[in-house]
Amino acid sequence: MRVVSLLPCATEILCRIGGASLLVGRSHHCDWPHEILDRPVLTAQNAGESPFTLDLELLGELRPDVILTQDLCAVCAIDLATVRAVAATMHPAPEIVSLNPTSMWDVLDDCLKVGSAVGRATQAERAMVELREGWWTAVDFVNPYSEGPEVLFLEWMDPPFCGGHWTPQLIHAAGGRHSINTAGAKSRRISPQEILAAAPERVIICPCGYGIPEIRSELAALQGQRWWPLLPALLEGENRVVLVDGHQMFNRPGPRLVDAFRWLTGWLNDRPELIPPGFPVESA
Repeated sequence: MRVVSLLPCATEILCRIGGASLLVGRSHHCDWPHEILDRPVLTAQNAGESPFTLDLELLGELRPDVILTQDLCAVCAIDLATVRAVAATMHPAPEIVSLNPTSMWDVLDDCLKVGSAVGRATQAERAMVELREGWWTAVDFVNPYSEGPEVLFLEWMDPPFCGGHWTPQLIHAAGGRHSINTAGAKSRRISPQEILAAAPERVIICPCGYGIPEIRSELAALQGQRWWPLLPALLEGENRVVLVDGHQMFNRPGPRLVDAFRWLTGWLNDRPELIPPGFPVESA
């Protein structure tokens, strides 16, 4: 079995189910786990209309049996229609597995989907059970009878975008509220008026694709906005506004989404024992 992954979370799923040795090619965004960094890179950033270019010659040389991709976000992978068109010219034609999760349950299903495609169904079932256990053992620490804090999850800072897809689900399950957007809805641009109306008591700054150093480099511009000091999160004590590595956590719907959820639950409920060691978070 020879697998090419054009999607970071699909690469993480493949490796989580023990399929790292099957990976023969990856996108330039696929950077976890580190053991796959020696695989050939098939994509590159493009300044043109399409965000990425795909090395068609290299793809042909790699002769994949399976191509992992998605049709959810154009920023993260080659357009699905392009992948299908390219695959149709190859002989034999590879199987295309497209992942389009919008919830945590979809992520668990994707483990099974990838496992079935690459001949590792048993390993995928085991991984799904482990991830599900990590989820529910964190949920046990949430008080279902207490209204949790309002949370603002900033997926982008300028202009501000709130988290969508699976992120509101994670916040609600962790004991928080996310009234500015609903579970399953796309992340969207939000106005200062909407932010102030939501009155967030906690703020997570987690821009997609940004590590903490990149967030800090642009944080002053966000903090300089007139509405920023009016947020309840800024007025109610320390550690209410945090920076989370958006390149690794929350924005990739893969196995590490459970790590992000366990951190979130621990942070909102003051249960530090839930937080994974080395979780990439800092106070603003």
